[in-house]
Amino acid sequence: MSESSPRQVGAQVFIAAMALAALGCFCVALTHWQSTDPLKFLCYLAVALLASSLKIKLPGINGTMSVNFLFILLGVLEMSFAETLVMGFGAVLVQSYWKSSNLKPIHVIFNFSQLPVGTAAAYVAYQFVTTHGLHRNDPLALVLVAITYFAFNTFAMATIIRLTEGKPVLKVWSECYFWSFPYYLVGAAIAGLVSFLNRHIGWQSSLLVLPPVYLMYRSYRLYLSKLEDETRHAEQVSNLHLRTIEALALAIEAKDHTTHDHLQRVRIYAMELAKDLGLSADETEALQAASVLHDIGKLAVPEHIISKPGKLTPEEFEKMKIHPIIGAEILEQVEFPYPVVPIVSAHHEKWDGSGYPNGLKAEDIPIGARILAAVDCLDALASDRQYRRALPLDEAMARVVDEAGKSFDPRVVEVLQRRYVELEKLARSQPVKAPAKLSTDVKVERGLAPAAGFAEAETPASQLPDQRRDYLASIAAARQEAQMLFELSHDLGNSLSVDDTLSMLSVRLKRLVPYDSMAVYLKQDNLLTPEYVSGDNFRLFSSLRIPLGEGLSGWVAQNSKPILNGNPSVEPGYLNDPTKYSTLRSALAVPLEGVGGVVAVLALYRTHQDAFTKDHLRILLAISSKLGFTIENALKYRLAEDSATTDYLTGLPNARSLFLHLDREIARCKRSKLPLAVFVSDLDGFKQVNDRFGHFQGNKLLEMFAKGLKDCCREYDYAARMGGDEFVLIAPGLTQDAAAEMAQRLEAIIAEVGKAVCGEGLVSVSIGQAFYPADGTNAEHLLAEADRRMYAVKSSHHATAGPDKEARSASATS
Repeated sequence: MSESSPRQVGAQVFIAAMALAALGCFCVALTHWQSTDPLKFLCYLAVALLASSLKIKLPGINGTMSVNFLFILLGVLEMSFAETLVMGFGAVLVQSYWKSSNLKPIHVIFNFSQLPVGTAAAYVAYQFVTTHGLHRNDPLALVLVAITYFAFNTFAMATIIRLTEGKPVLKVWSECYFWSFPYYLVGAAIAGLVSFLNRHIGWQSSLLVLPPVYLMYRSYRLYLSKLEDETRHAEQVSNLHLRTIEALALAIEAKDHTTHDHLQRVRIYAMELAKDLGLSADETEALQAASVLHDIGKLAVPEHIISKPGKLTPEEFEKMKIHPIIGAEILEQVEFPYPVVPIVSAHHEKWDGSGYPNGLKAEDIPIGARILAAVDCLDALASDRQYRRALPLDEAMARVVDEAGKSFDPRVVEVLQRRYVELEKLARSQPVKAPAKLSTDVKVERGLAPAAGFAEAETPASQLPDQRRDYLASIAAARQEAQMLFELSHDLGNSLSVDDTLSMLSVRLKRLVPYDSMAVYLKQDNLLTPEYVSGDNFRLFSSLRIPLGEGLSGWVAQNSKPILNGNPSVEPGYLNDPTKYSTLRSALAVPLEGVGGVVAVLALYRTHQDAFTKDHLRILLAISSKLGFTIENALKYRLAEDSATTDYLTGLPNARSLFLHLDREIARCKRSKLPLAVFVSDLDGFKQVNDRFGHFQGNKLLEMFAKGLKDCCREYDYAARMGGDEFVLIAPGLTQDAAAEMAQRLEAIIAEVGKAVCGEGLVSVSIGQAFYPADGTNAEHLLAEADRRMYAVKSSHHATAGPDKEARSASATS
């Protein structure tokens, strides 16, 4: 059942109850009809119908109000219950249908049910107070009747609005109806005056009530007109803040082109969670602004770090960590009327206090920041990023759930887990406004020189002859290009990291050769794979796998020749999906050669047709040789680094890498006060596999076990090969019960692998476990304890297997 269905059912039940009560009132009235003066009744009825046409629209809701309550109060004083009910019924009929054409039947039923019940309540209240101590003409009795009628009708309306629109009853009543209470008291005074005149002059004097009724109607109109103007002004101020937010978000978009959809989706998720968690109006408004602006501090982070398609170095992460502080400082200048700044400042804080920048913990973190942190993480995991592909939504949600109580507020995660499928559908159904395209590549023709002049020019360019001015401008441009090429060539040799080199290249090269997208494809056997992509359509380029000789870049790699203003769409797999669309229209690609030939292809793309010039090609060719050798050396360094820390057979980290990682993990668990489990496993029967099936099958068994070991690990677990048939697994945060389950999974994996390789259950595994801090506080102690327990398990296996082996030997001999 949808969320709106319970509300609809509740409203229908409430209206049905009101209708039954109204029907009962009419039955009582008609069976006890009496009228002492029909002419007086008809006169009152006519005046009430006329007054009901003077209606006003209520602010903030879909409803109207008239001054017919004055005649209901007069009827309670002067006429019978039946006459009062008929007069009120007629007044509601006029109010509902006079100049109204869009009323639904359910609205009509409610209107015709509400008034009889309210009238009956007021009539009964009047009869009760006048028979229990108050005189019939006592002003206090009339005031009590007015209060009863006001309270019953307005609370009935507020209740139906609560049931249909989900707004709080008291909030609707105070904002939309309570302002009219003084008018009910004025109406009671007028009704008392008319009743007084009737007793001393005659009922015909009631006609004098028409001018006061009209004056009351006009005062209604003037008050609500002023209220409407104030509401409109408040909406204008709110819209101004919203436009300010959108403008600031555009600043983020100019810096990081991958964030627009992410910001919109985070805003939708966050607003829905705010409703579920009962945030106040100010907290909700602050969260809405922060959901769009939380990354504005990235304006102070270098672009090559933001767009880096790989893991950040410790130095780069230090620069990235300042963006919540910078964002808060920027937004402090806006002076929002609600607390946006604390949310932006704390959106990277963690529930367990391990976040940044201030290390806030649990409830010390603003609720808006807690919501934003969980939602931001979920959408980031489920979206493509420069450094990884998107995870399936269910898997992304599972990872967020794993961090509940550590990184995220468990209460927020519980609501998000319950509603994330529904919220994803809601986000997909929302029309996403296309981000404004900033004119970052426009050339401004006017403005010959800055006020202080150019660094290269001693004489203002405007004072030189045209021919000389062009000549000097060409010299200045050539000098600037030479300087930038020199700086770029110098910086290319400063790092042995492929990622750092290409990140720096993407920033520096754009000043020399403007581009909308850049890709560097590495040659691996007969295939080109993207190593670095930045700019427009980076997801499309990141997914390409280009066979050598095919497409634009494949041709460049095979023939070692550049291409100027080629067609980007010819890249294999680039636009073979009809749902994909690209605005890129020209490409410039050059081969990057090392000692052994082409190692990579550098490709630049633009949105304009024939956007690249021969000068652009000349610049790329000038740096291609140095860039090719730099990439080749960086790849060799990466291979050597991997070889030093990676086992060549299984691809798992080796013993050297294991000790380094275990030391770091112990230090982290010590800071976070988390447990740590260490498993040391040794394959039983592995020598028999090598003896019976050969070392090739033995190696295959090790590879398959290593793969199974990695597959059963969590993302932050660490599996390594110590040597031979001995493997180690590091599992932070794992309890002893969970460790026992993990050991059972490892036993199942080796049993499955053994049957796959040997065709029989020839291999098993002995596993020893040690836990930080109970069994040791450093890497050596934990590994030694786990190793000792592993050998104890292995000895028990041998003791159990001994009698079986003797029995098999005796059977074979006989």
